[in-house]
Amino acid sequence: MDFSKNKLSVSEAKEIDMVHFLAGLGYEPAKIRNNDYWYHSPLRDEKTPSFKVNRRLNRWYDHGLGKGGNLVDFGILFHGCTVSELLQNLNGNFSLQKPVFQQSFAREEQEKQIKILGDFVLSSSALLRYLQQRQIPIDVADHYCREVRYELSGKVYYGIGFKNDLGGFEIRNPYFKASSSPKGITSFDNNANEVIVFEGFTDFLSFTAIHQQDPEDRFDFVVLNSISFFETARPFMERHKAIKLYLDRDATGQNCSRYALSLSAKYKDESSLYQNHKDFNDWVMNFGKFEKKHIRHRLR
Repeated sequence: MDFSKNKLSVSEAKEIDMVHFLAGLGYEPAKIRNNDYWYHSPLRDEKTPSFKVNRRLNRWYDHGLGKGGNLVDFGILFHGCTVSELLQNLNGNFSLQKPVFQQSFAREEQEKQIKILGDFVLSSSALLRYLQQRQIPIDVADHYCREVRYELSGKVYYGIGFKNDLGGFEIRNPYFKASSSPKGITSFDNNANEVIVFEGFTDFLSFTAIHQQDPEDRFDFVVLNSISFFETARPFMERHKAIKLYLDRDATGQNCSRYALSLSAKYKDESSLYQNHKDFNDWVMNFGKFEKKHIRHRLR
């Protein structure tokens, strides 16, 4: 059935293949057993896949939540939206739908096509829910981020926008990551002696949340927004007495940290703090409530 030509009814929406729908959101099964497709839950954080789709029945069940149903039941829960809004999503008009790019486009070319239409106070329930999942307090995100509306390939979307020093935005929503031009670093100059350096803004927001009780001028900050901007950031970083690196734990981040350490004794790699996690935010997300009370003391 071609669902794209006419507005979907609820019954038609229920017929959409759940496996294909989840793939469109960026979720792939961790294992497949006959008709059962097992996923890490899209509705919560977990290490062992317990979200099952029975492809023959086209029904899902999240064993961790004790909830299940059809595609419509999942969609309104995942997006935090109404049935009407979900049907707009499935028709291709909902602004959180994942953009589909032709594979021949370079990412840089895709990002050149992004046109920022406006920025507003964070208010979307889907974006607020995403921040909650990332363990980022809304008041912290409100201070540093905006909700941006942007146009891409003739469609309008929205996401969390983090502004760089040149006026462009890093854009995130639950399943899309991009940047608008011009691209660059984001720096916060508080006339401090120490500068803290992050790769991405969710790490910066997590760090700031932990240090909410500290004076605002205790640290200066740089968010690279891309490892490729490390050299761009050097003049700002190297005017400080101490430079603390909280880069990602992947090969690119670690190679950059090693390079920085070879440049000057000012640089210090702090990533051993979260050595079993991909980045600082991932480390914070995996701490329980009790442990979070003690994170701030470990960072002093």
